[in-house]
Amino acid sequence: MSQSPTTSAPRTESVRHTEAIPHAEGVSNDEFRAALARLAAGVVLVTAHEPPMSAEGPRGEDAGMTATAFMSVSLEPPLVLVGVRNGSRMDDLLAEQPLWAASLLTESQRHIAGRFAMKGRISDRLLFEDIPYRRGEVSGAPLIGGSLATLECRTEQRVEAGDHTLVIGRVLTAELPSAEGGPLMYFKGRYRQLGS
Repeated sequence: MSQSPTTSAPRTESVRHTEAIPHAEGVSNDEFRAALARLAAGVVLVTAHEPPMSAEGPRGEDAGMTATAFMSVSLEPPLVLVGVRNGSRMDDLLAEQPLWAASLLTESQRHIAGRFAMKGRISDRLLFEDIPYRRGEVSGAPLIGGSLATLECRTEQRVEAGDHTLVIGRVLTAELPSAEGGPLMYFKGRYRQLGS
């Protein structure tokens, strides 16, 4: 008996791949990037506090990363997801430190997004120097002042996906520090405001 087009497709198994899978024939990296650049995304600063190595050693350090691959996953329980590049400082830190935070940036915080998007930096200590923030009570991570919202999270699951890791976090606190301004957006390779 043949299946009609309206019946459901057969179930497929989920397979975890350990090696990168090449793009399908005919789809180049440039074509893929150009297509997905047309998907507008909100901009978030993900932060975490690296605890000191020992009580006698140097103090811990804050780390931050600009992210556009950030989304709500579930209401019950409250879960969010952020994509981090494999082998990045934030990937390494979140593999060890389960507590982290996300600050949803406003259109006036473009300079913060640009600062934490720089590749190849050794330390984030100077990047936080002139940015207003307070330390999260639960995560110890910086929560950026004037953000549209701040979330403190605890990692529930890490899923390797190609050259990124999807970090799924349970939201432990959610605050709305600023009602002013619109969201900072990322579209066609540039930071933008809604309507521009």
